[in-house]
Amino acid sequence: MKKIIVVGGGCAGMMAAIRAAEGGAHVTLFEKMPQVGRKLRITGKGRCNLTNSADVAEVVKNIPGNGKFLFSALKNFTPADTVSFFEGLGVKTKVERGGRVFPISDDATEVIDALLTRLAILGVEVKTNAPVTEIIARNKKIVGVLVDGKIFEADAVILATGGASYPATGSSGDGFKFARRLGHTITEILPALVPLETEEDFVRDLQGLSLKNVRVKLISDGKRVDELFGEMLFTHFGVSGPIILTLSRKVAQLLAAGRLVELEINLKPALTPEQLDARILRDFAKFKGKIVKNALIELLPSKLIPIILDLAYLPEEKRVDDIKSAERRRLVEILRGMPLTITKTRPIAEAIVTSGGISVKEINPRTMESKIVKNLFIVGEVADIDGFTGGFNLQAAWATGNAAGIYSTSEKVTI
Repeated sequence: MKKIIVVGGGCAGMMAAIRAAEGGAHVTLFEKMPQVGRKLRITGKGRCNLTNSADVAEVVKNIPGNGKFLFSALKNFTPADTVSFFEGLGVKTKVERGGRVFPISDDATEVIDALLTRLAILGVEVKTNAPVTEIIARNKKIVGVLVDGKIFEADAVILATGGASYPATGSSGDGFKFARRLGHTITEILPALVPLETEEDFVRDLQGLSLKNVRVKLISDGKRVDELFGEMLFTHFGVSGPIILTLSRKVAQLLAAGRLVELEINLKPALTPEQLDARILRDFAKFKGKIVKNALIELLPSKLIPIILDLAYLPEEKRVDDIKSAERRRLVEILRGMPLTITKTRPIAEAIVTSGGISVKEINPRTMESKIVKNLFIVGEVADIDGFTGGFNLQAAWATGNAAGIYSTSEKVTI
């Protein structure tokens, strides 16, 4: 019976442990936190966005961090396979907006309990409060791991320590150190799916304001880089929300390269400049004799009105009857391109996922085995893999864990 050690009790680690045990191995899972699945517990705001109902090609498109590398693993464990796997464990699922798949219970605890039950049935030893301090290899072949000064021998080790985001869940970058010591290349570690800080301090006055159906353009050194339509949120430090988080990966890369990064928010993307001007004229006619601040209450959220007027150099107390066409054009421009200067991302500890990690060039995409160290398998976010929100990161974790668990028990893993 092969001895397999899994380092890290997140979703990729638990899946790998299950598959290795199903393959007949004696499996021990070491988790440094008091509980397994700490990060899984908070995904989807505690509801656990298990996967996405998209096909494999679409999943790959939604994993900008080396999605193509995952093609083989995803073909062998598709989103449909993820749903079947969990339904087999008694977790019934549902599909929501954007193809997001959740447990019907809307409770991540149900998912974790189902995984723990399966681990127990298979006889996997789950050791919590047990931080691995080193992965031991001799002659570029796995020997075991060091825990609390004691060596635990293994025929294979599956590294599933996660990235460097949400360190309170246990993902504090340990896996990068282990891999580097073993000769692996670690690509630049940056936050992804993270809120952004702005130079403009007026965002504090807009804190808590959510905007739907807006279009946000990402500009670097004066050139358009990307553009997304959807929902965003103002915070006391800057901006967040779905489309901001999606853009944040590119923002982090641009800032790391020393580039100037700006956003332009089109508050009324459904209207052409001419249509928007006509709409403003109608409101001005409706509120004839009123000050401009009170004439925009049907067009904009009240919190936003003084900010927009200030950006358009329009005094709040000016009467609509006195506003010239040039001033109105300036107002239209701001409404279609409210500017924000991004100074930095929030810290990586606040990021949903980590961009960067163990270079996928050094990992076999079919088996997840290291090309540097024999019988070392690398799964989940510790590898240089990251996707957008919507269940894509968890799907990558399930698929890589599945591959590593299966292949770690194969005949090629020699004792």
